[in-house]
Amino acid sequence: MSVNRLSGALPDSIANLSTQMTRLLLGDNRIFGSIPSGIQNLFSLTKLSMQYNFLTGAIPIGVGKLKRMEFLSFGRNELSGNIPSSLQNMSRLYILYLYKNSLTGNVPSSLGNCTYMQFLHLFDNNLSGSLPKQLFSFPSLIEIFLGNNSFSGDLPLEAGYLKALQNLNVSNNKLSGEIPSTLGNCLSLEYLGLDGNFFHGSIPSTFSTLRGLRSLDLSGNNLSGKIPKYLENLSALQYLNLSFNDFEGELPKQGVFRNASEVWVLGNSKLCGGIEELKLPACSSQASKKLGMSLASKVKFSIIGVVLCLMLLSCFVTTLYWVRKSRKKPPVPPSVEDPFMIISYADLFKATDGFSSANLIGSGSFGSVYKGTQDRDGTVFAVKVLNLQQQGAMTSFMAECEALRNIRHRNLIKILTCCSSIDYKGNEFKALVFEYMNNGSLDRWLPKDGYDQQRGNLTFIQRLNIALDVASALDYLHHHCQTPIVHRDLKPSNILLDDDMIAHVSDFGLTRFLSEFAQTISLGVKGSIGYIAPEYAMGGKASTQGDVYSYGILLLEMITGKGPTDDMFKDNLSLHHFAKLALHERVMEIVDPYLFEEAEVTQGSGNHINARNKMRDCLISMVRIGVLCSLESPRERMEMKNVVMEMHAIKDLYLRSEFTEIQVRSPLWGEGTSYLSQY
Repeated sequence: MSVNRLSGALPDSIANLSTQMTRLLLGDNRIFGSIPSGIQNLFSLTKLSMQYNFLTGAIPIGVGKLKRMEFLSFGRNELSGNIPSSLQNMSRLYILYLYKNSLTGNVPSSLGNCTYMQFLHLFDNNLSGSLPKQLFSFPSLIEIFLGNNSFSGDLPLEAGYLKALQNLNVSNNKLSGEIPSTLGNCLSLEYLGLDGNFFHGSIPSTFSTLRGLRSLDLSGNNLSGKIPKYLENLSALQYLNLSFNDFEGELPKQGVFRNASEVWVLGNSKLCGGIEELKLPACSSQASKKLGMSLASKVKFSIIGVVLCLMLLSCFVTTLYWVRKSRKKPPVPPSVEDPFMIISYADLFKATDGFSSANLIGSGSFGSVYKGTQDRDGTVFAVKVLNLQQQGAMTSFMAECEALRNIRHRNLIKILTCCSSIDYKGNEFKALVFEYMNNGSLDRWLPKDGYDQQRGNLTFIQRLNIALDVASALDYLHHHCQTPIVHRDLKPSNILLDDDMIAHVSDFGLTRFLSEFAQTISLGVKGSIGYIAPEYAMGGKASTQGDVYSYGILLLEMITGKGPTDDMFKDNLSLHHFAKLALHERVMEIVDPYLFEEAEVTQGSGNHINARNKMRDCLISMVRIGVLCSLESPRERMEMKNVVMEMHAIKDLYLRSEFTEIQVRSPLWGEGTSYLSQY
């Protein structure tokens, strides 16, 4: 009965089903309540699937009595409590999915009795404690995902004994110590994620044996030393993230290092060299060494002596000059206007007056945003401080860094620099510094329940321009980046307005690149209620059509002044259906009252064009775009490149004095037809 719309609680009478039943599949529904303890009576079950529901409470201890169980999935629910140690009785279990719940406590070492385990997914919970070495004692283990928990201590050496292991992910925990060199024995390893921990030391030399490695993420740790040259020779490597560590020396240029879109080294201030696109400083000491060797091979011994004497004299004079000059001229403090220049915690602390509440602009899922002012020149900027105690904050930080490092568009927020440091209490600190937008977010300009003078009002042309700006930004992300980017959290509070009311899309913390690697991962429900595409609620993968849905809802909200979670939207009435029912004759009945008043004022100004009818025709066009973008089926939605074309045509229609003869060619209206002929 998987993938339906079944709702309600599981009845206790489930225990009365046939004891001969071997498979019970209830995943991807809307079932809530607790798991009935009587389920232990179904002792013949080999597969039990209840993922992607709304189940709460603890996993019944009696589940461990299902000794024939081979496949057990409770993933993506709201389960709490500990993982029952009774699961050790499932000696045939080869798949255990408990991901994306609220499970707490340690992982029972007794799970090591499940010797046939192949797929173990415990990520996105609140599990803690050390990782028991028994967890890595399954000789047939293929995947182990433990990310986004609070595990601490070392990564057991036993992890290197898993010959069949292909995917290992322990990202965003509190693991420390050195990376086990034994991982070099996992010759089948393809994806290794150790990011967002406290590992120190160097990259093990044994990694040179991982010839099948496709993705390696070591970002957000305390690793140091030089980046091994052997990484150039791992021909399968397609993704390498070494950002925010303490690596030093020359960055290799061959293999994966040849492509700037495949390697990330942001936040390593001691690195140099590499390809030009990475914009690292040149390794001057090495260049000087090569030059010296070249001269030595071309001149005679006697001439070398003279040259060395001259060089020593020259160095002495030059050093003396710069020492005297440095005493006269104080060093220039860092400026946030220098792109990607690392700024210190102390600088940000001072600029925000100690991150005071008076400078607090807003807060979100993963942190808070403050207004900062630089003493040297009065430059104002915005500082996004990550709450690293929040689950997923480190992932959000890395996603935003990676998304913003290479993209440039007038309608995307510009990152100025970043900070990866330690605060005055010794805690890890990470922040992003952006341009400051004087007019705040679009959310403050949109009335939630009709006309609201206190929020400020946007004219029709301002709303049209903002809608076009946002569409242009999404079109760039979807169709004009080297790797298409999905924003996944488009909403009014993530649209910022500058002094000229130009819109800038911000907050890339949930962003995903549509690479082959990203699409193999089911992302679950991430985003904001009301703006999330319906397919995401069913476990759909990230897609550009998900952003199109969010844009459609945003556009309808800008026109109607009503958000998707407005109190009026209940009993199967949504903002999408509300707008669809008004097409075409009743559109003016659902628009923001301020726009209606604006049309009346313009009409009475003596202009020979019927301004109200002109605005009505444009609003009908925009509502229809909003409806088409927010259709339930992703395949039926528009693409952003077509949305941009339509919005330009609507703007052209509005700004021209004679608009009845405008012709358009697009999938929305049909080739060669006029706007007015559609009404």
